[in-house]
Amino acid sequence: MIDTHAHLDACAEPARDLVARARKAGVERIVTIGSGIDSCRASIAIADDDRGVFAALGIHPHQAGDDDADRIDELAELLAHERAVAVGETGLDFFRDYAPRDAQQRLFERQLELACALAKPVVVHCRAAEAAVAATLAAFDGTVILHCFSSPALLEPVLERGWYVSFAGNVTYPKAQELRDAATRVPADRLLAETDSPYLAPQPRRGRPNEPANVVHTLAALARARGEEPEDLEAQIDRNATACFGL
Repeated sequence: MIDTHAHLDACAEPARDLVARARKAGVERIVTIGSGIDSCRASIAIADDDRGVFAALGIHPHQAGDDDADRIDELAELLAHERAVAVGETGLDFFRDYAPRDAQQRLFERQLELACALAKPVVVHCRAAEAAVAATLAAFDGTVILHCFSSPALLEPVLERGWYVSFAGNVTYPKAQELRDAATRVPADRLLAETDSPYLAPQPRRGRPNEPANVVHTLAALARARGEEPEDLEAQIDRNATACFGL
């Protein structure tokens, strides 16, 4: 199994301990996410320490009003590292609005340009910004991963454009039937699973810090929703991650 999106540098426990527990649960590979330049450096260090960990590096939309938004050149240098497999997470968050929307938009576009120049996939955060995200991605021809998918309104462009869709622990929640229904419409070769650790622990672990080992619960919920054998879906998602991240 693979956890395609975890913030190992943001977890309270040492990354080595989390990776070891993940392996015991059958999770062999993890993509850890850098959010901001310091976090990106930490993510590369974690990936350098374990060959089963890879790094996606970006500047989060919440940081669009911070100094990091002007450090795209540094981000580009970090993305040249052999363990860096994607740009992001980037995108738009109009729910929290921690940064001005125009600044978020500029930062998103600059990171899409970077992904295009480097021929790397882009990991996209979208919250309450479906129309703007879809419009911005319309001109991007690279590989797109919609992380922590919570926007059924984006399903149509997903199906049209062949984007990857990554479901997190919230798909296991009792009131998340709409998300589970959306998961049944995603083509098998475009489906991913993640934890978004340390956030969004799945229902059996809800209320506790999340960790990569818990991706097994998300995978189980997806398999039930799709009427598939968990082992078959695990293998399919592992193949999908290998393809989209170039692992």
